[in-house]
Amino acid sequence: MSSASARPPSPVPDSAAATDLLRVHRPGMGSAFEIRLGARLPGALELASRALDRVEELERQLTIYNDESEVSRLNASAHLGPVVVEEGLFRLLELARAISEWSGGAYDVTAGALSLAWGFVRGPRRVPTDRERAEAMARSGWRKLRLDPATRSVSFAVPGMVINLGSIGKGYAIDRAVDVIRGHLLPTSALVHGGRSSLYALGSPPGRFADRWEIALRNPYDEASPLGVFRVRNRAIGTSGGAFQNFEAGGRSYGHILDPRSGEPADGPASVTVLAPTAAEADALSTALYILGPDAARDLVARRADVGVVFVDQGPPDRGPRVVALGLGPGDFATS
Repeated sequence: MSSASARPPSPVPDSAAATDLLRVHRPGMGSAFEIRLGARLPGALELASRALDRVEELERQLTIYNDESEVSRLNASAHLGPVVVEEGLFRLLELARAISEWSGGAYDVTAGALSLAWGFVRGPRRVPTDRERAEAMARSGWRKLRLDPATRSVSFAVPGMVINLGSIGKGYAIDRAVDVIRGHLLPTSALVHGGRSSLYALGSPPGRFADRWEIALRNPYDEASPLGVFRVRNRAIGTSGGAFQNFEAGGRSYGHILDPRSGEPADGPASVTVLAPTAAEADALSTALYILGPDAARDLVARRADVGVVFVDQGPPDRGPRVVALGLGPGDFATS
């Protein structure tokens, strides 16, 4: 999944949370998922459990760590011919490929062979040889991913391609968990998050007069000093950053976010946070913009009124981190 650069969501003070919110959490997708619902909502515990059950189902489908998952079976056979996949998975691959096309290949879920070569999937983490990197790149590339909507089938143009949905799967699971909550008989508000990198805020916080959930933006250089607060309602947040999953080799630090165009770890900012209509989109766009930078973000928000972006990077020594917000209204985000 994306590197976490936003602190764990803190939408309400602890005293309010104790009386107004039920928190139900469960490990999943290499992280910890949590659902926050109104404590007075009838059937809240059962509803949260069903939503987390959905996350577990999707992990079994999307993971590449189990050879029996649908994605693993797809990786093993799609080079031989078209493979029909479940409808939700097909739509997810369509979204991923659309973001690959928009980003010119900076975002690419077919670059799993590169992640394997660098040891970011199963380890050990290492710098691959030039030959290993070239071979992995030859087995990657979103243009080699063939999607046929008429038959809902997927095929690979070359053998050895590896789809890895780590940069979008957690957000997708959050979206599907939110669908479960939306299907409740009573109007329901909730906050669903998958650790530090992805969340969706549904409705308004229960039992309070605020109309939006408040989410702190983590300071990558000082966790005790948040850089600002997002105020979100019916919107998702996804964060990517390279500072917290890296390794040292030859006196150099290598982050885990790879640029598929070069086969090398990207040299991006401390963090990029995206607000978007869905958590899957927020996750994928935050990864793409970590690689592409502010100019691409300006282009995106100019065309998408429903997307906002916040970049965090090292500022002057006497002023602390630099925060650049793009496409956000005055009510969406406030710096500390």
